[in-house]
Amino acid sequence: MAPIAVGDVIPDGTVSYFDEQDQVQSVSVHSLAKGKKVIIFAVPGAFTPTCSTKHVPGFIDKADMLKSKGVEEILCVSVNDPFVMKAWAKTFPENKHVKFLADGAGKYTHSLGLELDLSEKGLGVRSRRYALLVDDLKVKVANVEAGGEFTVSGADEILKALECFVLS
Repeated sequence: MAPIAVGDVIPDGTVSYFDEQDQVQSVSVHSLAKGKKVIIFAVPGAFTPTCSTKHVPGFIDKADMLKSKGVEEILCVSVNDPFVMKAWAKTFPENKHVKFLADGAGKYTHSLGLELDLSEKGLGVRSRRYALLVDDLKVKVANVEAGGEFTVSGADEILKALECFVLS
């Protein structure tokens, strides 16, 4: 399967999260993104070093700037269960805008063609690190990392992309 690319419509799929009443909710990705400008970014795993110290904090720190440029939702996806994602989200008390979404079995990640097999490291199949800028379900920017890199999928790169064109 070819990875998701600029111009593609994102596939629909189900992800989970804990709501404000501390109840697990399952929601379709299309319901979160249809008719909106959203960022969907993914990390290989909750609580991992780069994810916890660079990738997620970048989007939390830049959330207000991203929103000022028309981004309505900032969605963090990881192949982890919703309990892990809830616990991880609590380690970012300053977060007001990033929604932590669990892709427990990796089905959504698979539908994007962005799986990363880390079985040799004892981690199983995870997600590649990426950031997608999506406008009404259509991919406008697809910044997908190679290997274990963190060079193109951060909040700063998405901000640069937003400055290069106006989302319709």
